[in-house]
Amino acid sequence: MRSKNTHAANSRYTKAVCIFKDHGGILRTAQALKLGIHPGTLYAMRDSGTLEMISRGVYRLSDSPPLSNPDLVTVATRIPGGVICLISALSYHEITTQIPHEIHVALPRGAEEPRLDYPPIKTYRFTGEAFTAGVETHDIDSVSVRIYSPEKTLADCFKFRNKVGLDTVIEAIRFYRERKSINVEDLLYYATICRVNKIMRPYLEAIL
Repeated sequence: MRSKNTHAANSRYTKAVCIFKDHGGILRTAQALKLGIHPGTLYAMRDSGTLEMISRGVYRLSDSPPLSNPDLVTVATRIPGGVICLISALSYHEITTQIPHEIHVALPRGAEEPRLDYPPIKTYRFTGEAFTAGVETHDIDSVSVRIYSPEKTLADCFKFRNKVGLDTVIEAIRFYRERKSINVEDLLYYATICRVNKIMRPYLEAIL
């Protein structure tokens, strides 16, 4: 009987490892259970060191390659409805020298405030098109991470210039100018959505 039980446990264990591998080596607890991994198997994998917990309720295969951007991966996994924005988006697009000490995340107004042990986050409430427009999906370490496009991010930074600092915004425009592809039409489109067209246009004309 013990042999059969051991075989069944090993089979569940192997199946669970395969499920993790099929999903980039990282899953939330709810996802793992929905995909058929037994809670006991999940915790046995954690206790044996097969899985590491990168945030509360988020597990990753320990033998996976090192994460290139663990903070963004964790936030995207724990807050799937959020969008990386402002300084964090500028940093991802490499149009700032600022080093974000928190991950900046946009949430729709009315969404519940997320609770993360790590990494530290700062949330901003966006409404309507200001939230839905300009969202790009980037594959980071096999995880889909929602990040605002460079053009939408610049418009957002003008909208929140009192929080991110106007110097940071102007520096970002200058870095953006050095890119191979500049899309002034998109910049003005997102400026209109964010209601910063009049404020943003003179800077664009002066710098671009």
